[in-house]
Amino acid sequence: MNTSHPNTSRPKTPRTALVTGASSGIGRACAEALVARGYRVFGTSREPSKIAPGDVVDGVRYVPLDLRVPSSIEALPALVGDVVVLVNNAGESQCGPLEDLPAETIADLFQLNVFGPLRLTQLFLPGMRARRFGRVVMVGSMLASFPLAYRSCYVATKAALKGFSDAARFETSPFGVWLTTVEPGSINTGIAERRTTSIADGSPYAGDFTTVLAALDQRSHAGIAPRQVAEIVLAAVESEHPKPLYAVGSRAPMMFALKRLAPRTMVEKLVARGHGLAR
Repeated sequence: MNTSHPNTSRPKTPRTALVTGASSGIGRACAEALVARGYRVFGTSREPSKIAPGDVVDGVRYVPLDLRVPSSIEALPALVGDVVVLVNNAGESQCGPLEDLPAETIADLFQLNVFGPLRLTQLFLPGMRARRFGRVVMVGSMLASFPLAYRSCYVATKAALKGFSDAARFETSPFGVWLTTVEPGSINTGIAERRTTSIADGSPYAGDFTTVLAALDQRSHAGIAPRQVAEIVLAAVESEHPKPLYAVGSRAPMMFALKRLAPRTMVEKLVARGHGLAR
């Protein structure tokens, strides 16, 4: 399949990038890295006026976006205009036994982590296609490639993002628009303090659930810095032909090599045992 177009060319000026969830963590680091590379950067936050002064990145224009509110999503293109780079970073981390997850919790997480980013992508693709240049980066999670107990809802959302990206890149690449997924492992972003949990009172899963949460917190605090993820995102953005998947953190090269070589059940057990579960 021909995945290039003879008229495809990198735009000269201005190069405008949009990073969702840019007030902290990976999003803030991505916005900072793009500014340093000369991009005109818009960063989203649910409430830009409440961003702490120390988290404001010079050169970033902050605009409001709530991915749970369809009207907020639809209003964004009018606020930022045409963009050549979209980094779908905003999302929520969630834990809970599958049996105990309320239906509304699942629907809310999919709206925030999947449906919102997909709608944003749909809104900005026509402009990228018309200019025959664009980069869309989905910030996923290595858990999409290495699923973990008590993260089923979160894993499913990140796997969905990767699936959409992998398939749609064959639709858009002939127009010079490339979709790619970046899967971070354990990142020290403070997300452990913001992670939402769902577990029923008296749940029979409480013991293992607590064990996994403790392991997640420990790994998060020992994780790599957000700037290392931002460096990978920038590499994907500036590549002439970005790869479908980039991964960083949590010994990613070794883990993906193991995934290719070892039986799936062995990999599943290693991931579970690495989080304190005897399986």
